[in-house]
Amino acid sequence: MGQLDVSKLSRTKDRANYIHHLVNDIKALEIMLERGMIEEEPIRIGAEQEFCLVNQQYSPCSKSLDVLKDIDDSHFTTEIGNFNLEANLDPVVLNDRCFSSLHQQLKTLMKKADEAAHKHDSMIVLAGILPSLSLKNVSLDTMTPMPRYEVLNEAIKTTRREDFNIHIKGVDELNLLHDSVMLEGCNTSFQMHLQVDPNNFIDTYNWAQAIAGPILSACTNSPILFGQELWRETRIALFTQSIDTRTNSYVLNENQSRVSFGINWQTGSVTDIFKDNISRFRSFLTTSYIKDSVDMIENGEIPRLRALDLHNGTIYPWNRVCYGISSGKPHLRIENRYVPSGPTMVDEIANMVFWVGVMMGKPKQYDNIHNIWEFRDVKNNFFNAARYGMAAQFYWNGKYVSSYDLILNELLPMAYKGLYRFGVSPQDAEYYLKIIKDRVKSHSGSEWGIRSYRNLLKTYKRYEAMQILTAQIYNKQQKGYPVSTWQILRPNTAAIVNSDRTVKHIMNTDVYSVDKKDSIELVLHMMRWKDIHHMPVTNNDKKLEGVLSWKDVERYLDKKDKETTSVNKLMKRDIVTIEEDCPIEDAKRMMSEKNISFLPILRHGKLIGLLTSSDL
Repeated sequence: MGQLDVSKLSRTKDRANYIHHLVNDIKALEIMLERGMIEEEPIRIGAEQEFCLVNQQYSPCSKSLDVLKDIDDSHFTTEIGNFNLEANLDPVVLNDRCFSSLHQQLKTLMKKADEAAHKHDSMIVLAGILPSLSLKNVSLDTMTPMPRYEVLNEAIKTTRREDFNIHIKGVDELNLLHDSVMLEGCNTSFQMHLQVDPNNFIDTYNWAQAIAGPILSACTNSPILFGQELWRETRIALFTQSIDTRTNSYVLNENQSRVSFGINWQTGSVTDIFKDNISRFRSFLTTSYIKDSVDMIENGEIPRLRALDLHNGTIYPWNRVCYGISSGKPHLRIENRYVPSGPTMVDEIANMVFWVGVMMGKPKQYDNIHNIWEFRDVKNNFFNAARYGMAAQFYWNGKYVSSYDLILNELLPMAYKGLYRFGVSPQDAEYYLKIIKDRVKSHSGSEWGIRSYRNLLKTYKRYEAMQILTAQIYNKQQKGYPVSTWQILRPNTAAIVNSDRTVKHIMNTDVYSVDKKDSIELVLHMMRWKDIHHMPVTNNDKKLEGVLSWKDVERYLDKKDKETTSVNKLMKRDIVTIEEDCPIEDAKRMMSEKNISFLPILRHGKLIGLLTSSDL
């Protein structure tokens, strides 16, 4: 949703006026297609770089507007999270050293952003999902304070009428309710744009869908969210659920999510894609200064199709159709939204070279692919790639093939041919595609992240491991070497120097607890089995109600009534607690002053961890 001047559609009159302009924009697009006004060549490419701001502890830093002001460059704009920004690269013609040119501009822009960030004691990190993110970073307090994001949040919540239910299951499992669209702010991507000849748009779009799974498998870089190891590209699941306007009761129906891979092949013309989106997804935003697009064409003007552009900006297919104007000429393009940000700029450009090469190198045997392949196989390929990365198998040409074999034996040779067909220099093609080849044979960003994180957890508690992982990503990005050359982090990787250490760095999150109705016999056995000296008492909502210590229960070891004595009779209700952001030194002082060796850690009144004297 790139437009700034938006408001919520509420009044009947405003809605009718907006829908009129929306339908009129479709008519205008059809007229431009019929009259051959849409640019057919040259083919251009472009990209959008989303990135994160972190503080000196490598945690998200909500200073985007201050940094943006210091950057003072129209290439940059805001994102929904106040710890994110976006840089828009200039489009270039697909030929010669175009990718080197994009790479150079990207480095220039990121250097400018990094210099501005340092003025505000922050740094920039490229990551599909920042490993050091925590739930407190995705509250409404961290939303960028701009009307368009507030309007979007209000409109989606009004449509949905209930909290967002996030459930993602990988090696770990994430299950939470959230009250805003701010979880969308966890996702950062490297969005790639490819201009498409309008005469072949539908066939080209279907090809983009067909190759999405294999392309994504080589580019995954978002395996960790809130310390949980989930999908190799967790963004795919998270973005789908974080902005879903359907209530849970509608998910099982035929209704399609606004974030979607689609439900079938596209047919007809490009306007049919827009018509389908308008039919499926209701408009809930409007903007001012909308002109009559058909009248503009008759007056010799090129319309911007503002109503259609706004509606299109609130729908998020992983391959999105876009209309735009460049050098005074209207054009159509496909926006690839599924490739994550990072791990390095050179990796991102390599991803783009790979995608564009395969898009332009399609052999004739794949023409009209919608008549040859089942769409559900292609959709399944995409989600397999998101879940398993390079470990995925794809159903390709009627048989199962590994991601490894498909990329090395078919897609990389296809990419070379596609790039050479459009005059891309061998120097660019060979340099960037070799990065993809090396990554396939070594490890991707997600594989590096998972192996490194698991090692760190052997030495550190979860939150500190998340911080160290983010710090190492930043350090390695500064050197600029592709992720395939990064060594997996060792368990004894050094902690962050001068970090403001808080309770969450050292607390235990694997917590055993009992209910107040449980028997003392159960408590005694649990404490002995697990060698623990304190037992929290919680209710069904994880609210802390009391605490038992070994001293409270040990006298029941040889008593027969331990089977009938309930926890409620013995537990202490006067409990000293702390929150996760309490400095460790303050926790030490509190334990000393209160003469206690155990502190429950609460978040919004719910038990999330424990701190004992042995942890200190």
